Amino acid sequence: MHTYMLILHETPAEYASMSPAQLQDIIQSHQRWAADLAERGLLAGGEKLVDEGGRHLRVKGAEVVASDGPYAEAHDVVGGYYLIKAADDQEAERVARECPHLFGSGWVEVRKIDVLD
Repeated sequence: MHTYMLILHETPAEYASMSPAQLQDIIQSHQRWAADLAERGLLAGGEKLVDEGGRHLRVKGAEVVASDGPYAEAHDVVGGYYLIKAADDQEAERVARECPHLFGSGWVEVRKIDVLD
């Protein structure tokens, strides 16, 4: 088995107009899906990232410059991730196709974890 990261991309502004009930429905769908993955022995971890900010670090010249971000008007941010177990790329994609994030306003990137020895 290999470990894959499902990176959950989203547009923050799309959540701003949702009601608390709609947001709760999204949370519950993720909780159900994660519980199902765990039951099947496929869940290796995952977290939702906080909505407000974070820091971006970039090298400019000879120094590292930090700035706030991402912002609500950003078109694409990482809102969270799952770590899953799968036999191969095809199985990882099959699992990712079930992710409730796909059925909202986001998209999912599937990346195999490179094990360095």
